[in-house]
Amino acid sequence: MISKDEIDATVKKYEKKGKFAIATVCSHTALQIFHGARQEKVKTIGICTEDRKKVYESFPYGAPDEFIIVDDVSEIPTEELLERNAVLIPHGSLVEYVAKKITEIPVPILGNRKSLEWEGDRKKLYEWMKDAGLETPEILQPYEIDRPCIVKTPGAKGGKGYVIVKNQEEFEQKVKTDNVVIQEYLIGVRAYPHYFYTPLTKDGYRASEGSVELMSVDRRVESNVDESYRTQIALMNIEPSFTVMGNESLVLRESLLGEVLEMGKGVVESAEKLFGGIPGPFCIETVVDENLQFFAFEISARIVAGTNLFTQGSPYTDYKFGEPMSTGRRIAREIKLAMKNKKMEKIFY
Repeated sequence: MISKDEIDATVKKYEKKGKFAIATVCSHTALQIFHGARQEKVKTIGICTEDRKKVYESFPYGAPDEFIIVDDVSEIPTEELLERNAVLIPHGSLVEYVAKKITEIPVPILGNRKSLEWEGDRKKLYEWMKDAGLETPEILQPYEIDRPCIVKTPGAKGGKGYVIVKNQEEFEQKVKTDNVVIQEYLIGVRAYPHYFYTPLTKDGYRASEGSVELMSVDRRVESNVDESYRTQIALMNIEPSFTVMGNESLVLRESLLGEVLEMGKGVVESAEKLFGGIPGPFCIETVVDENLQFFAFEISARIVAGTNLFTQGSPYTDYKFGEPMSTGRRIAREIKLAMKNKKMEKIFY
């Protein structure tokens, strides 16, 4: 992994020049990231294949100021980005396409690239969630399966490849890959709170040396499990699948907000202890049962696609900022503040 000192030296050069540009791969949350940066008058760079360029040019207020065309988005054009004083914003597609090479990219990455290792390793992820004080579903071995369980593969694949099993025999029939996690399948409402942690200001819900902000909440639309009631009416027997195809907005009961903020605080302070922090956006993926108990089954240590619903902000950002504030715009504003105060090393690695 590239050293933190090397990244710190790069952002110090940016601070001396007094300018930076926001770059990301044209996928996932890129439209929101570019749109938010445009609102903050920050230059943007889209890393894109030629065939995808026309899609982003179709949305002029969400398009980047400049495209860098590549043959394969897994190959980040590091020299061109460094020449442009660029910083990378990680999102699910970038993490999936670039994979482990992300640890060696010499371009500053918003957040802590060590967190992506903890997110991608299910054992480390559960250690993190437990240390943060989150309630989690039970994890089982194949011989322990005595109830419906969901079997998950590693990586940011949007639910693709997940399967339901009820016993060891079904597991052995359906699962042909290694390095999977067998997770108790919980019944409840899926709620995905989106957070932003800033180490630069304490103006919010105090956490570690800064504050954690609740940006928005979504739930995911998964094919075909979310339409399974239709198949039952039609007397069809299907194998459920969990590939995410979109998102729906969600507003929580106000009485739950204290617990949700405490969950975010726990994740931030645990990250600080375990691997040096988690500045920037993140999401805790949860199921809420009939007793209003939150069970966390994932942490996404980056901006998530559910934030795309809130390009003009959410009820929570209305109450916090009093102006339209997407997570994409919040990212750009945080980087501007860090550069102004010469504290970019606090939010980049």
